[in-house]
Amino acid sequence: IDASERLIVEAVDRGINYLDTAYLYNGNEAALGEIFTRNPGLRQKVYVATKLPVARCEATADFDKYLGRSLERLRTDHVDYYLVHNVTSATVWDRLRSLGFEKWVSEQKEAGRIGHIGFSYHGPKGDFPVLLDSFDWDFCQIQYNYMNEDYQAGTTGLIAAAERGLPVIVMEPLLGGKLAAELPTEAREILANAGLSDDPVRLALRWIWAHPEVTVVLSGLNT
Repeated sequence: IDASERLIVEAVDRGINYLDTAYLYNGNEAALGEIFTRNPGLRQKVYVATKLPVARCEATADFDKYLGRSLERLRTDHVDYYLVHNVTSATVWDRLRSLGFEKWVSEQKEAGRIGHIGFSYHGPKGDFPVLLDSFDWDFCQIQYNYMNEDYQAGTTGLIAAAERGLPVIVMEPLLGGKLAAELPTEAREILANAGLSDDPVRLALRWIWAHPEVTVVLSGLNT
């Protein structure tokens, strides 16, 4: 917790203002809540995003249960960005809708407990535009990097979301480390010979930021 506190405080001091967590990230929400308590005023400097564990929701009451627990852990009265976690198909949304999710979201927004509603996507390319048009989303989150242009939502999905006016949050910019420390020597040599950055992390992040449709890039870093 002390190491996490030092990291987050320094990150915010350097301009980071969006902190992404989730109900299912073991201990993460509680750690962030503790850090907010230790550093008065820090919560007001950042946007907090957390996620509803959709696979665990079997009744409408579960929405309140999981959001309430997240707020308790985070020691805050609202979440700036709330996501339906790990949407893998359009049928996931159909099930949420049948449980009254749309009405519930409207009520939470009106009560000030949720600022913006979105979803994180890990499904096939074809279902992504269906989801974009299924609800009045405020934003979406997709996996995207220079190896995943045609994977899941991909470049097509990125552009589709932007055309609808949706902010796009990018996760997995380094593909779980495969585009960083795990990048093969041969790949590094190819990039270097092409006159590109010899820092694979910098290169991967710059590649994403070269897309004007991208709004926020989650770091994907653990060192």
